[in-house]
Amino acid sequence: MNFSFITSRPLWHNILAGMGVSVLLVGIFLLTLNIITNHGEYLVVPDVKGKLLEDIQPSLEQKGFEVVIQDSIYVDSQQPNIILKQFPDPEATVKVNRVVYLTINRTVPPTIPMPNLIGMTLRNALSELKSLGLKLGDTSYVSDIAKNAIKDQLVDGLSIKPGAPVRMGSSVSLSIGSGLGGAEMPVPDLFGMTYGEAKIFLQSNGIATGLIMLDVGLTDTTAGFVYWQNPPPYDAQSNVNVLRVGQLVDIKLSVAKPERPPLPEKPLDQQ
Repeated sequence: MNFSFITSRPLWHNILAGMGVSVLLVGIFLLTLNIITNHGEYLVVPDVKGKLLEDIQPSLEQKGFEVVIQDSIYVDSQQPNIILKQFPDPEATVKVNRVVYLTINRTVPPTIPMPNLIGMTLRNALSELKSLGLKLGDTSYVSDIAKNAIKDQLVDGLSIKPGAPVRMGSSVSLSIGSGLGGAEMPVPDLFGMTYGEAKIFLQSNGIATGLIMLDVGLTDTTAGFVYWQNPPPYDAQSNVNVLRVGQLVDIKLSVAKPERPPLPEKPLDQQ
């Protein structure tokens, strides 16, 4: 290739020509960059919080924004797909094709493990429910020695165990101990009853079963018979024992139905 047109010129001519070509290339690059990046074209970010994603996304894209769902959280007081947060903030000035990041409300509540509220006070249970996004449902009171303590937790009317899956936003009903009843009642005689019969009888009188002890060879409470209880229906002087609603009765169960031993006779001076 013949380069005589370069070598035949003075050096300073070639330097000037090279500089001119460089300036031209830079100018073309900047002009192209301006076109690619929409230099000088700006948009004001609208306030889209509180609006439905499906209503606002087409409008944002038509205005030159790119919409990206950054996150989804669950707020039970808001309807699904409502926009909860946005970035950039409303009224911010950005270039065309700038990404708008949105946080929306989930369409399906997440599932969380049910907390253990048994034994808590109502105040602590309320705090625990609120921290997990659960609601307080109905409250009921049952006679129990543990006054103001949570005795049972229910969802949709059924007892739910700690750790069981439950939808965030669910209502949890609580059964609360009201303390011992003021009125005294005779201790019921459970001797010879099956466990099922004894349990129903106690519950009908506002009394709960306490400790349940099984004899050797008995593995199923439903197959056992009551042969011992505490407190017993009578004391050592054959006087009727009494208890208050909410107290507990411990029982022992045997495989075979027991025969009742004779009651101790009361002294003559107490007859």
